[in-house]
Amino acid sequence: MTKKHCFALVLWFFSLSLYAENIRVIIAGRTHLSEDNPAGDSLVMSVFDTAVVTLAGETRFIKGVEIQITAPQDYLRYRGSMAVIFYGEAAADPPDQGVADISVRQLAFEPLPNKIQTVYQIPIRPNHGLRTTPYASVPLEIMRDNQFPLFVRLLPVIKGYSEEFEAMRFQVSVKPIFSDEGAVRIGVNYPEQLRDRPFILLIDDAVVENPGGEKLLREGEHHLVILSDDYRNENKRFLIERGRVLDLSIELQDPTPLVYFEVPANTRVYFDNAPVTAFRDPFPVTPGEHQVRFQVGDYSVIKPLLVEKGKTYRVALDVDVSITETE
Repeated sequence: MTKKHCFALVLWFFSLSLYAENIRVIIAGRTHLSEDNPAGDSLVMSVFDTAVVTLAGETRFIKGVEIQITAPQDYLRYRGSMAVIFYGEAAADPPDQGVADISVRQLAFEPLPNKIQTVYQIPIRPNHGLRTTPYASVPLEIMRDNQFPLFVRLLPVIKGYSEEFEAMRFQVSVKPIFSDEGAVRIGVNYPEQLRDRPFILLIDDAVVENPGGEKLLREGEHHLVILSDDYRNENKRFLIERGRVLDLSIELQDPTPLVYFEVPANTRVYFDNAPVTAFRDPFPVTPGEHQVRFQVGDYSVIKPLLVEKGKTYRVALDVDVSITETE
């Protein structure tokens, strides 16, 4: 086939891509793209066959479809004889196998290179980052959910092919391309006496508008902060794994300041001159300036204490013995 004829054939296929067309295809099989099947599926196709790729289940961590076509050794003798055509937007769901008359729109046309293994990558989400390289071709910018199923059609672009040509079989493997993301799902537990008060949730310094929803994040460590006038502020670090959802539970706390006392036995404790009887338990106080007094026999120690909302304080009395040698 001359370059002029090849160019004319490409223009013809390109003109078809602008409109829906009715085609008759031989469907070799159906593969399912899913997060639960990272290895993907494979099937064998002849030079006239079509594979159907469908979306199955969740695809939120999938950014594209990788299609690897492995040709037989005999194919190297038929340089420029095959093309791969990608179709979508079918008017009806096709059968899993067999001959089918379908109405579809052509998405891309690619001459099959003269090599044993060819890889195509089809993006299915924005900001996918996929690029054509010497190892893989990206034939279209993006294929959206409503354009599936994807039809991958092998088609001869020569006339008068031999029985050997017709007998060639191609191994076609289809698998998902995962993004470098996971997700976090945050559950919030409220104090019984303070339910449903407002708070601000930040992840990596960005405000999360819907704290109860699932949020996609890049794999790695992240920082969570909760700010509120009605609860204690929270700081937490968490790790996101690729392709996994982390369920993170946050216990919101009453912002009343607490004071813990640690004192020797037979010590009397006074907080703002009021005796503290159960001083070994958390002692709730109000924000502001306070005074703590420890009384051990005739000995007393007085210390000021500035209390802030949402903070916890440990107040300890240390009794030390100093021994020095004198002449």
